[in-house]
Amino acid sequence: MAATYVTVAELRSALGIGSLYDDSTLDQACQAAEDIVKGQLWFNSYPVVGVGTYSNTSFVVISANPAFVTGQSVTISDCGAPYNGTHTITGTYPWTAGSSSMPWYPYWPYSRSQFPYGFSIIQFSVTSSDENYHLIIPYGKVAVGTATGIDYSVTPAIREASLEVAIDIWQSRQQSNAGGVSPDGTMSPYRMGNTLIARVRGLLAPYLSPRGMVG
Repeated sequence: MAATYVTVAELRSALGIGSLYDDSTLDQACQAAEDIVKGQLWFNSYPVVGVGTYSNTSFVVISANPAFVTGQSVTISDCGAPYNGTHTITGTYPWTAGSSSMPWYPYWPYSRSQFPYGFSIIQFSVTSSDENYHLIIPYGKVAVGTATGIDYSVTPAIREASLEVAIDIWQSRQQSNAGGVSPDGTMSPYRMGNTLIARVRGLLAPYLSPRGMVG
């Protein structure tokens, strides 16, 4: 899927390279920039730490206090089958409106009295064989399945930041001395270092996820 935060046409224009490179090559830089910027932004999404399936019902453990409710549509990624995709929640624990009971305790390795703080479970219907509860490493992700609130792909500051990151990514590929020393001895920081996102943090500041602001 082509990047939307910064398009190939926008990157071509900014770099002034005309038709020297094909779209698929440029889109790699665009998509990388979008992924990097998205990682800084605030979405209604949470880490998935474990999953299991029993009697055509999947249970997904989330590293967050109750964040979703029964009847809500969510999209799960990076968890494998049958979990990936968009699903309608049929039950939660701790319980939410419309979910008065949920038999998670025979399958998850905690008793009801030992349910850890900061975690919650959602369930949804699938057509799949049983699968014992197991951890997801690295964590998967569960997010609200339909767009709500701000659309980052049309937010000017987000698009400008994505373009600047895409330019840096492209130029670091083309210039082998990007992290070297200039003839007059002035140090030049490596483009793909930890300053990559710092250079556009002013544009992203109003939209940064508070869950990433630790320390």
